[in-house]
Amino acid sequence: MNHPLELEQSLRRTLMSARLEALDLPGLPEIRLWLLNPDYPRTPMSPEEMQAIWQEPAYWIFCWASGLAMARWILDHPETVRGKRVLDFGAGSGVVGVAAAMAGAAEVIACDIDPLALSACQANAALNGVSFTLLDDFFALAEPVDVLLAADVLYDLSNRFFLDEFLARARQVLVADSRVKNFDHPAYEPRGEISATTWPDLDEFDEFRTVRFYASR
Repeated sequence: MNHPLELEQSLRRTLMSARLEALDLPGLPEIRLWLLNPDYPRTPMSPEEMQAIWQEPAYWIFCWASGLAMARWILDHPETVRGKRVLDFGAGSGVVGVAAAMAGAAEVIACDIDPLALSACQANAALNGVSFTLLDDFFALAEPVDVLLAADVLYDLSNRFFLDEFLARARQVLVADSRVKNFDHPAYEPRGEISATTWPDLDEFDEFRTVRFYASR
């Protein structure tokens, strides 16, 4: 288990006292991830840290509730990805891609615009004994994939246009989100919900601990 030291050093340019630890995940014992140390001090940050975080948010240091829930879903329903070419959109830590690879996907593409997130995906794939293809530009995808997985990417209304872009580039789409209450798109239908917690725990409101799933029709 090689510690991703270069990734941690990059993180410390934003969070000076941060560490990366290989953490077990609640409700997902099959997967471990390099994430922010749970005892990171929750004290007021300096203006410099706040500015750095604003400019380069390190989403990949958390396993967000929607990603954790989707990974659980994939491992419980491996037929969703088995033998298929799968794209994990907005991959972050790569937890969804790891689950897809473990469930037998023929290829997993981890897609994220953040180069540090892609490095985290690579480190977390190695930690779990799987491998990814890395992609930093969704619109550069050369040919459609069989399955596109998107967890916790609709929190910003400006991202909603991706719902149509997903359909143009994948034969099947599965979306998971804990922050959108009124998901209304004619090409998608509800597929259930799972309770999950962002890890390390951010003490989020209970309403953000219910992850809802939507699939392309």
